[in-house]
Amino acid sequence: MKKKSIVLIVALESELDPQLLPPDLTVVYTGVGKINASIATYRAVHKYNPDLILNYGTVGKITPTLSGLIPIHSVVQRDMIAEPLAPRGTVPFSDKPNILRSSIASSTDSNGSIAHLCGTGDSFVTARDEWLIANKIDVVDMELFAIASVAHEHKLDWVSYKFISDDANEASAQEWSKQVHRGQTLFLKQLRQHL
Repeated sequence: MKKKSIVLIVALESELDPQLLPPDLTVVYTGVGKINASIATYRAVHKYNPDLILNYGTVGKITPTLSGLIPIHSVVQRDMIAEPLAPRGTVPFSDKPNILRSSIASSTDSNGSIAHLCGTGDSFVTARDEWLIANKIDVVDMELFAIASVAHEHKLDWVSYKFISDDANEASAQEWSKQVHRGQTLFLKQLRQHL
């Protein structure tokens, strides 16, 4: 049986030090935001032709009980606001899905933990947003929907793990700066399951 080829997509080296990764693993750092993530993921797909896109990064939590490293099952665009043409989170005049689901992740991860819904947007969340709560968004980031969109377009499997770095509130920038590197060890343990 052929081993799956994997490309690991991460926004920043401060989230995951490349020196800690296996030397034969392809890692692509995208930079922050959906446009950077789209371009870098698209280039990675065409350069490396992977079977699986693996994503790791940091997130702010909306669901207060979450902590540590969590699997992401689905992702939406929290900043697609084209009302009244379409409800928030929906791209008007498009037949592409508004919710992208990991084709490998089940509703629970290998440890039996519930997988979660991520809301991606080009803003750093620093205040309560009732739409996120009403739509059961668990965590927020700035890249995953773009990465998952490229995977969907190329009919590739994707898996994402996110480390909760902050509470998505007015203290988030300071919290993120202190916590950004703290999920590396947890992710490296999870990574072994995919290699």
